[in-house]
Amino acid sequence: MRRRINKILPVLFALAFILSCTERIDLPLDESEVRLVVEGSITTNTSVHTVYLTETTNYYYNQKPPAVTGAEISINDGETITRLSENSPGVYQTSADFKGEVGMTYTLNIRLLKPIGGFSEFSASSVMKPVTSLDSVATKFYEDFGEQGLWEVTCWFQDEPKTDFYRFDLYRNNKLITYKLEKWLVTDDKFFNGDYVKGGVVTYLDQNSDNEKLNSGDTLVAEMSAITREYYNYIQDAQAELRGSNPLFSGPGANIRGNISNGAIGFFAAYPVSSFKIMVP
Repeated sequence: MRRRINKILPVLFALAFILSCTERIDLPLDESEVRLVVEGSITTNTSVHTVYLTETTNYYYNQKPPAVTGAEISINDGETITRLSENSPGVYQTSADFKGEVGMTYTLNIRLLKPIGGFSEFSASSVMKPVTSLDSVATKFYEDFGEQGLWEVTCWFQDEPKTDFYRFDLYRNNKLITYKLEKWLVTDDKFFNGDYVKGGVVTYLDQNSDNEKLNSGDTLVAEMSAITREYYNYIQDAQAELRGSNPLFSGPGANIRGNISNGAIGFFAAYPVSSFKIMVP
């Protein structure tokens, strides 16, 4: 027994020594070059459409990204040039009667007052794909799921026999529920290509969340958008970056794939929208 204890003690002392050795390490993070960040879209809805311009910041910056003001922004469809107005710092908008048309290619052009990342002019193009009609939407409540239950949102529509990508947005009483990037709902049609989707699950809404909670008599509007593969990849990349990854099993990090020229970050998207409104039972 004594001989066994004598063998164990050195191991325990070594472990105690290793665990007690802690040292603060400050990693020197290089200040990367400032780059322009662009986020904007146009749809087939007649409404104000918005483009946001900001700058990248360093890792330790804990405020809202600096807005890029005084820029000249326009959208060209090959026939008409629409100029956007800066209605608040870094927020550029069309008039309320603007809408996109299916089949058109839209090009966003940006000219800055002063260069960012060595460039003053940036552009991006996006094709407005054909619209897919959203035929119906339904909800079902599961009281045993979650702390206060979950609402399941399902939809019905005909998928075309080609590779398609979709984005879904939900509005409760005209207020957007899926306003955060982590709540954006996107999917491809790998499992239902060319089929009629009967009650496909869009998402689940948590009754424990003030933002997602539904009450009897609320109106719920579901919007289905036919997006491009590039925009789908951009959203997937951005959500993966937001969630983080398991370093043991994940691959090396990669930049989010956007479509803005001259090294800018972000995406300009054009997509048609089909919507359906129901009342919560």
